[in-house]
Amino acid sequence: MGDAAGASIERTLVLLKPDALTRGLVGRIIQRFEDALLKVVGAKMVWMDADFARQHYFDLEERLGADVYNITASFMQQAPVVALVLEGVDAIKTVRKIIGPTYPNEALPGTVRGDFAHQAKAYSIANDKVVANLVHASGNPEEAKQEVELWFRPEELFDYRTLAEKYAF
Repeated sequence: MGDAAGASIERTLVLLKPDALTRGLVGRIIQRFEDALLKVVGAKMVWMDADFARQHYFDLEERLGADVYNITASFMQQAPVVALVLEGVDAIKTVRKIIGPTYPNEALPGTVRGDFAHQAKAYSIANDKVVANLVHASGNPEEAKQEVELWFRPEELFDYRTLAEKYAF
């Protein structure tokens, strides 16, 4: 991927979680990424099983405990997940800015979580519930590389030029 004046073209993984799918928000969320000139280079719908949840959330139990892992893994298996690979200038930071902070009650209006999710961390903890925050996005380049490779085979990713790339880049 190229680098121009400190900005680079990156790929990142985005998961539209079961709450996004069951609430009918998939199209509206994808539109926000496309509006920001991020290009969909991979897309599929997947049912996560227990083994795949363990692979994706390989360090969650170590970082936050067994209860958080179990609640999260169970939640992610309630309905299919829409997995996307997005590509664009500073895609990782751009996606995270678009979706907002992990905890929806801390997310500003205009972000995906600020507009569509309002669950607070304290409520989730008090009620043993997952934080229903609609979207997972890779946090850094190393995580993005690992997650894209976990979720997509190379032949499932596509290179093409958008009209925006033709005129803007």
